[in-house]
Amino acid sequence: CGRAITVRLVPIALAGTFAGAEIARGAAGDLYEADFASGYVFRFTPAGAKATFASGLGNPAGVAFDFTGNLFVSDNSHGLIVKITPAGAKSTFAAGLNRPFGLSFDANGNLFEADEGSGRIFKFTPAGAKTIFATGLSSPAGLAIDRLGNLFVSNFTAGRIDKIAPNGTRMIFATGLTFPDGLYVNSSGNLLECDSGTGNVYSFTPAGVRTTFAA
Repeated sequence: CGRAITVRLVPIALAGTFAGAEIARGAAGDLYEADFASGYVFRFTPAGAKATFASGLGNPAGVAFDFTGNLFVSDNSHGLIVKITPAGAKSTFAAGLNRPFGLSFDANGNLFEADEGSGRIFKFTPAGAKTIFATGLSSPAGLAIDRLGNLFVSNFTAGRIDKIAPNGTRMIFATGLTFPDGLYVNSSGNLLECDSGTGNVYSFTPAGVRTTFAA
């Protein structure tokens, strides 16, 4: 659990990010992992067979799938979001970002990006139009969206998780964490957080009650 994997654990990113890497699940049940140090995106079958899905990226961090099966990858060192089709064709979806990290899609197909270097969350429409969704965050890293459209953001250096409503209203959801990284909302609505400083994965109920999921 740290800055080196992203999904940072399936539940870290499960479409999130981790220690420099992140993981997302494809429609067929395959697992995709952004390998921060090598610049590759690897694909794993449910049986664990590994293959290279994409290469030549600059410290890929966050990964997320849209509803048509395209994989979006945050290219941390080049300030890009790269779009990769199911066939592996690669194109630039967004540029000019400042250490992009976590990615997450909402139910309307909008893509949210944690801009670690600027402390902002950017929102992109399916057509690529960019707006600022939130500012003043502390090295935002992991992102996750629940069924109500609330966006959860791990503030890596501040040791907390913020919750941002669809209208932009923000509140502190959890504190006392140690370099929180990847986030994932499971089918029960609980938020899983990869605490990279402690090596633990914590589970939070929708009300914010915390338990240790893995250590």
